[in-house]
Amino acid sequence: MTLPDLPAARRRLDSALDDLTVVFRGMTAHPDEYNCDCHWGSAEELARLKVADLELDLDLLHRTWQAPDWTDKAAVLRRILPQLASTLVTGRVAETYSDMETIGRAFAFGAWREWPAGQSAAVEEFLGAWWSHTLTDPDPVVPAHDVLVLVTEATGMVRPWLDAWEAHRFPAADAHLAAAADHWDHDLLGDRLPWSAWENEEELCADLTAWLVRHASDRLRDSGAPEDLLHRIRLLGVTGPDRWDDPHWPDYFYWRLRQEP
Repeated sequence: MTLPDLPAARRRLDSALDDLTVVFRGMTAHPDEYNCDCHWGSAEELARLKVADLELDLDLLHRTWQAPDWTDKAAVLRRILPQLASTLVTGRVAETYSDMETIGRAFAFGAWREWPAGQSAAVEEFLGAWWSHTLTDPDPVVPAHDVLVLVTEATGMVRPWLDAWEAHRFPAADAHLAAAADHWDHDLLGDRLPWSAWENEEELCADLTAWLVRHASDRLRDSGAPEDLLHRIRLLGVTGPDRWDDPHWPDYFYWRLRQEP
């Protein structure tokens, strides 16, 4: 088996981070931007968002991407994007705030795909480079299942990221798949998405489940995953009573969606 080129993946990610810094240099929140000083922060902190390239402390950065009520969400996201991306990659966000879906929504709310071509391309390349590096790295600072949540919420799609995972046929990516499947199966066997999606939750759940059924079993078996995990993934392809009456149905509680007569 050909091993992945981790240094090349890291160089791609570093280049994407550098590009974000260049593309979004000088960006500020709108001069008239406002947020409640009782719930968001002080006037002094708001003023920092209107100064270009001024580094924010982690708490202010968190409150900024978390707030859903900016008047010009795109401008606020552009202002914080280089620092946010760097903080995500180093794991400093995950250490303090593990709500990956909310960070992903901050990207989506900023409507980054509608930005000028150079800006949207820089964001797309960052997301792709970070995902590829995560799959390639045997010990990423942010687990693959968490990164997948963020990039899915940022783009509103899970299939392209799963396609990339399918293309990464390396031991590290297989190990991440085993960890993710073990993390997700409790929800998926209850026909629930393992995170709170902003929209299209049923579609995302169906796509993720179908991909695991099609692609996960062989890779998990080849990588030495436990037999009980293989059975749990197999059961994702079984529906109704055949699922929960299966002899390998886990003995801990799952939601049973049996329709009462």
